[in-house]
Amino acid sequence: MALVLLICQPSTAQEQRFSFTVSKMGSPFTIVLFAGDSLKAKDIVQRCFALTDSLVAILSDYIDSSELNRLCARAGKGEWFFCSPVLYEILAQSRFAYDKSMGSFDITLGPLTRLWRKARKEQRFPAAVEVMEKKAMTGFSKIQFDTTRHAVRLLQTGMQLDLGGIGQGYIAQKVIDYLKNQRTENALVDVSGDIVCIGAPPGKKGWTVAINLPNNEHDLLPQQLHISNQAVTTSGDLFQYMEHGGKRYSHIIDPATGYGITSQKNVTVIAADGIMADWLTKACSILPVKKAKLLAESLHASVLITTIKKGKLVYYMSKGCKKYWAQ
Repeated sequence: MALVLLICQPSTAQEQRFSFTVSKMGSPFTIVLFAGDSLKAKDIVQRCFALTDSLVAILSDYIDSSELNRLCARAGKGEWFFCSPVLYEILAQSRFAYDKSMGSFDITLGPLTRLWRKARKEQRFPAAVEVMEKKAMTGFSKIQFDTTRHAVRLLQTGMQLDLGGIGQGYIAQKVIDYLKNQRTENALVDVSGDIVCIGAPPGKKGWTVAINLPNNEHDLLPQQLHISNQAVTTSGDLFQYMEHGGKRYSHIIDPATGYGITSQKNVTVIAADGIMADWLTKACSILPVKKAKLLAESLHASVLITTIKKGKLVYYMSKGCKKYWAQ
């Protein structure tokens, strides 16, 4: 895998800005950091990418041999699966997210996400009976946890867990945590739009993050965000959607219906860590705006929801969101 290193002009006498981008999980994975020399920067980033590969091997539902898929292969057999610390941690975080989001974030939607993934690829809208059959295999109550032994079992045959709504934020956070432990003070990790940062570029108050307009690949919101020691994620249906019967179905599936949501909007969440920012964007995309704002505020996070109504850009923001606008 090629490693791209971009060296910018020194921002201070001691440190330079380095940017590395590779392809991970089928999407761009970027690490930006400030370091004293290129050899040090390249070494630490290589270790970050190795860490990423080890996490993907545990959490991916695309890799048959992943620990996640080995757990799912035992679904319905009544067997306890003894999880690695990584897998158990993200499953426990997913249970927290499910409870806090009133069930709007649910990692048991794997049978449905696979159905809709195939449907988008083949451009064939699934029959209602197919959706209902896959939906019957879902439900967080069908996961049992043994907190003492860090073991999990899936109670129904055919269950498939999908960590796509939390895994990228989890990986971005783990990479930032590693950089912190290596005494890197100013860095940003961008896992296909799941962004986590520490510090800020020298001389700046924070990292500048731009947000796309709803359903627009090229145009950006007139405002930008400034964040430091935080995470930001935006969800929408810009790239992953399916059109049928005059409706546009997002890749974000509503657990209550089994279908992708049809409200065309972008949801941006700013939170203390990448894990929460990732799953909160999915939950806030499904929940009504009022409940989405209350959920974010209850977790000391901020949510910005943008949509187009009658050709005009409309904003919905939780309390405190405006403080992140770049001045």
